[in-house]
Amino acid sequence: MGLTTSPLVSGGQWTDDHSARHASLLHRLLDIGELLMASGAEVNRVEDTLTRMGKAYGASHMNVFVITTSIVVTMIFPDGTERTQTRRIRNGGSTDFTLLEDLNALSRRCCANPLPVEDLKEKIEEIRARKHSDLLYYVGNVVGAGSFTAFFAGTLPDIIAASILGLLVSAMRKRLGKITPTPVIDNFVGSFLTGCLLGGTVQALPFLHMDAIIIGEVMLFVPGIAMTNAVRDVLSGDTMAGMMRLLESLLWTVALACGFMASLALINMLS
Repeated sequence: MGLTTSPLVSGGQWTDDHSARHASLLHRLLDIGELLMASGAEVNRVEDTLTRMGKAYGASHMNVFVITTSIVVTMIFPDGTERTQTRRIRNGGSTDFTLLEDLNALSRRCCANPLPVEDLKEKIEEIRARKHSDLLYYVGNVVGAGSFTAFFAGTLPDIIAASILGLLVSAMRKRLGKITPTPVIDNFVGSFLTGCLLGGTVQALPFLHMDAIIIGEVMLFVPGIAMTNAVRDVLSGDTMAGMMRLLESLLWTVALACGFMASLALINMLS
């Protein structure tokens, strides 16, 4: 009895071409999911985006599982072919609304009129390589630090000092983010150095009020959006992902508090 081979499982050119295209498409979807997580998107948004895009590209069914550290996607095609890929997420602790907006626009475009996989790859790389204005980053930190100091009854000198320190802190954090291995260490080292800088400033200018200024600087570190997304994930049914994100946020907050307390203790010992 002769053996017959299906084109879906044989080593033929037809199967190889389709398998390669399916793998490439799935890889591009994981790229988008990773960038969405890196820009601060909530888990439900990532799962919904990948599901809609996968179906727009011909999948009959999509199984997408996302947590803060991993994405698993299985695409099932009308011919019965299944493809699964996993992506480890290592940079999901930041927030970038510009990147998020660009990815949302790309996903909506692909759902309405799917791009060829090669063009989709180019668009993703273009978005990934797009540079954002450092000026806006520094201005945001300066305005944020000064505004919170004013809100908590800081005087005009306090507001000016907090704004200047906010500029220095934002420049310091940009460099720390490149050398610290985790957000927890980044928050601890950043808050410790900020506390030392603030303590030295208040020692040199005793008319400043440390309590008002330190609140303005703390707000530059607090992971407020991450905490909000964690609660939203829990309420939308993604309990495990939400609890993991909430635990991460709490660890960042504890590291932040420990850094400031250590710096203040050091300043008190030296004064």
